[in-house]
Amino acid sequence: MHGSRIFMLSLFFISIAIAFSSKGIIVESPAYFKALFVYWFFSSLYHHLRIISKNGSTSMDYGINYSLSIGIFTGPLGLFLFEGIYRFTVYFNKKLTKTADPDEFVHTFYNIGSFVLSNSIAFYLFNFLYPLFQPVPFGFWIIMLILITVTSLLSDAFLITIFTLLGDIKTKREAIDFIKTRSILDMGKIAFTNGLLLLFLQEGKWEMLISLFVLNYLVSRSFLSKSQMLQNKIELNKFEQMAYTDFLTGVYNRAYMDKKMTELNRTDEYIGIIVADIDKFKRINDSYNHAVGDQAIRHFANTLKSYLSKEDYLFRSGGEEFTIFLRNRNYSESVLLAEKIRKGIEISTFEAEFKEENISLSYTASFGLFFYKVNEQLSIEKAYVYADQLLLQSKDLGKNRLSSSDAFSNKETVLAEV
Repeated sequence: MHGSRIFMLSLFFISIAIAFSSKGIIVESPAYFKALFVYWFFSSLYHHLRIISKNGSTSMDYGINYSLSIGIFTGPLGLFLFEGIYRFTVYFNKKLTKTADPDEFVHTFYNIGSFVLSNSIAFYLFNFLYPLFQPVPFGFWIIMLILITVTSLLSDAFLITIFTLLGDIKTKREAIDFIKTRSILDMGKIAFTNGLLLLFLQEGKWEMLISLFVLNYLVSRSFLSKSQMLQNKIELNKFEQMAYTDFLTGVYNRAYMDKKMTELNRTDEYIGIIVADIDKFKRINDSYNHAVGDQAIRHFANTLKSYLSKEDYLFRSGGEEFTIFLRNRNYSESVLLAEKIRKGIEISTFEAEFKEENISLSYTASFGLFFYKVNEQLSIEKAYVYADQLLLQSKDLGKNRLSSSDAFSNKETVLAEV
């Protein structure tokens, strides 16, 4: 932490040396103060629209930065004054709103130093390249892209140094991955925005300059609003998924099963309802422990899921009990699939750890299947009760069985391994 602060402050003092050793502000005072006010006003206005990302113990600030254009227009000293006024405006605003980080004061000096240093280098590079690229078609814009690339790499180098000193970056691979997070599209946006601003400054087109700032503000505001809406939707979906997911197995829980029952009651489709239960599950818990029992339940859920299609639904409806809604199948297909699952469970095994040893266990399961067409006379909740009664019938007949019933033919079938 101490080393990172020394590095941040050293950038600030280097920027002071560069600013005051330069030729001073290279434009006339009225033009400079007008540019300073416009850039300070809109940069301060935009600041709450910026995207903040945390990397370890340090915050990173993403958004369009306008330092390049004002730096080239006014020189390193003019840039230093702008950055100083703007960054301390942000600092005092964060203090007033109590949103400042613990090291906000040091970070303010770092922001001034890093932006003045990188964009002062860009200022001298621009003056060197401009005569060379002036005859080249789109030469000005090529220079702006080069300058943004240089300043972006310098900014990344500064941040990588800080993160390395803080211990957040430990390897070259992590440093390279950090550089890769920078968006080429964002760099292009910054290059063309600063290019247009610089042209307006040089030609004294203040109305166009302010209009571009206003346009950027409206676009940024719109983007932030859409991003927040998307983020809220993602969080809502995440919470909904958590509310409807069984924590142990990852399949749908009883709450989602009730929700789907309500939805399916409004249809008239054919449904095969299977209620399945692990046989003699208590013996697994008593002979081993609950961790082994949990592993058996997870294996049961994964095995059931492996036989189902995307249209089917699998729910954990009880402790070791699961319910399946088979869709887009007739009665015979439903029976064949349920029997296939039962046999698959019987011949499968699962691995678990017991007393610091890996053990392999097997189990059987019983099934009840009720097949019918959803209608007003028989709700899916009632059909589920019938399927559960068929499961109890399989248990009473000796377990490891499938008991099924077709509501249309009143035909019942019991299948078991002989």
